[in-house]
Amino acid sequence: MNAGDLIDADRRTLRALLATGHPVDPDAIAGWQYRGTSLGMPGFVDQLAWKTFVKAFHRDPGAALVRGWNVRIRQTGLLGPVEPLLKNGKPFVFGHFRVESPLGYFVPAGADRGLLLDYNQAGNPALAPVNRLRDPVVALEPGNADVLLGWSYLDLGLVRVPTPSFFTLERLAPVGEPVPAPGA
Repeated sequence: MNAGDLIDADRRTLRALLATGHPVDPDAIAGWQYRGTSLGMPGFVDQLAWKTFVKAFHRDPGAALVRGWNVRIRQTGLLGPVEPLLKNGKPFVFGHFRVESPLGYFVPAGADRGLLLDYNQAGNPALAPVNRLRDPVVALEPGNADVLLGWSYLDLGLVRVPTPSFFTLERLAPVGEPVPAPGA
């Protein structure tokens, strides 16, 4: 199963896949870039934002946790080449996150089977809206981290607000030069 198989899936189907997904070993994703494809969003949102992106996962030497970042890419379609957009001559990165276990988090029902990408623990600017974002991520096949399914919700402290945003992550290539963590 990949992005092409899920591109027309409705949110109910995507939610069921998330709830029945499989755990992901952080070591299996560390050091890899994944092509992301946005699912479940209205077409006009995809036109205003983006349909495809890259998520990179990296473990710093001696670090216990995996961290990551998003990369904006030129929109070339689901199977088109991956071409990072540049900012100041370097890939345009944003939305840094830390890879966590969902244990200890108040995650929405059915979103606790895999890993959690926590944007609040990654050094993004203090008032950045992305800090409220959490992405539960699961494997679609047991023991296989080549294709992952994720979903985004907002953690507002006392309440979790679901979004319609689902995404696939398909293993793409090893991380080249790691992006420094914000504030590093």
